[in-house]
Amino acid sequence: MSKDFVVNEEVLRRTIERAREKNIIIPTYEEMRDPKKIPEGIKEELKNIGLWDLHPRNLFRITWKNEPVKFGGGFDGVNYIELPKELTGVKARIFILLGKFFPTGAHKVGATFGPLVEKLVRGEFDPTRQKALWPSTGNYCRGGAYNSALLGCKAIAVLPEGMSKERFEWLKSIGAEVYATPGVESNVKEVFDKTKELKQKYPDEVVVLNQFEEFGNPVWHYAVTGPAMEEVFENNKREGDRFTALFLTQGSGGTLGSGNYLRQKFPKIKIGAGEALQCPTLLYNGYGAHRIEGIGDKHVPWVIDVKNLDMVVDIDDEYTMHILRLFNEPEGRKYLKRFVPAELVDKLDLLGISSIANIVGAIKMAKYYEMTEHDTVFTVATDSMELYQSRIQELREQYGEYSEIEAAKDFERYLMGITTDWMIEMNYYDKKRMHNLKYFTWVEQQGKTVEELNEQWYNDNYFIERLESYKKWDEYIREFNEKVGLIKKYR
Repeated sequence: MSKDFVVNEEVLRRTIERAREKNIIIPTYEEMRDPKKIPEGIKEELKNIGLWDLHPRNLFRITWKNEPVKFGGGFDGVNYIELPKELTGVKARIFILLGKFFPTGAHKVGATFGPLVEKLVRGEFDPTRQKALWPSTGNYCRGGAYNSALLGCKAIAVLPEGMSKERFEWLKSIGAEVYATPGVESNVKEVFDKTKELKQKYPDEVVVLNQFEEFGNPVWHYAVTGPAMEEVFENNKREGDRFTALFLTQGSGGTLGSGNYLRQKFPKIKIGAGEALQCPTLLYNGYGAHRIEGIGDKHVPWVIDVKNLDMVVDIDDEYTMHILRLFNEPEGRKYLKRFVPAELVDKLDLLGISSIANIVGAIKMAKYYEMTEHDTVFTVATDSMELYQSRIQELREQYGEYSEIEAAKDFERYLMGITTDWMIEMNYYDKKRMHNLKYFTWVEQQGKTVEELNEQWYNDNYFIERLESYKKWDEYIREFNEKVGLIKKYR
């Protein structure tokens, strides 16, 4: 390992000892992208491990290709569903990658992999003396706390107090140190403020791994999610089909890293970024609170390549909450089964709140661009309804019991009635306006420089150079595993 690459030889030595002690082997991005390359011995060991178990071998399950079972699963193809036009109201084929079958039930274990691993393998993080702090509006701190446990590190989770109670209960159950900040989904600055306070109080003990600025976040999606979407398209395309569009709520900007990969494979692709209409930061430099958990707001992430976007789509959170009831209440499912295959309806709980927002955004793009049956739109289900059962009960208390009439009304108004309002197809100066918003968060508040902000805009290689870095990290991960010495018995 190059001495220029290693930050601290002594810390790296302690990290290697900790990995040996905790039975840790780190997967490469290549293995997460294609589990066929995982050593057979590790696959055998996974047959006796549950999907959510706090076992270091579950690092190898940070992939879209886990067998969809709770215990002992191997690897199959990409987990996804295709929504039929009877459910979407559009001719375009809409494919959704499913995050349910990752450990923790959300793909954020991927987004948190790079920021921590890249520091561990170069002696930049000391698992024997430091804590990984994960600022988040939900699933990111869950993924970070989980990966920390698997990698022998202590974790701190900082997230808004208004997030679902299931998140807080789970974080405490795995031993994370939890701080709840004022507000809800859109109160990101309050999360940043608490993070800064903890870092100032414990400067040597706390290492901040901020998803909005750590390039390890989009790197994982560039290396793993983008190729997974390409694979689903190639396996399902018919004569004349096109990979037409990608829609993702902005969130941390991480999943949109897959768009940089797909742009190289499908140059004509349209890429849309979504946000809540109640907090129209990209669309109108606006602010506010909303109920679409997991998508972040009121700032533009440092890691997002705004130039790679084609469209901004704002989604009314009323749509997501009414569709949530339609998809999950017994009367809603009974109604849908009149014209949608029962097998698919029974899988709609695979889609959490932000996943439903992604569906709404994909439909809006399909309608805007007048897509035909030869067009395909891709998006992701970050997580499932497993983490939102309390929200269903809250909606019952707010609106009353759900009836067949309510289901019919929600289907027509909030699904078939999706329109092309609150959208913008971006020109050069639209993109520059949105990019410039980074200044107020990252230069004024978070210590970035104007020079690097300008480099992001004017250097066309800035993002690709960083996203392609997974190839270099794979070399360092392999070398780290060799020094730990455990990988040998699995070959």
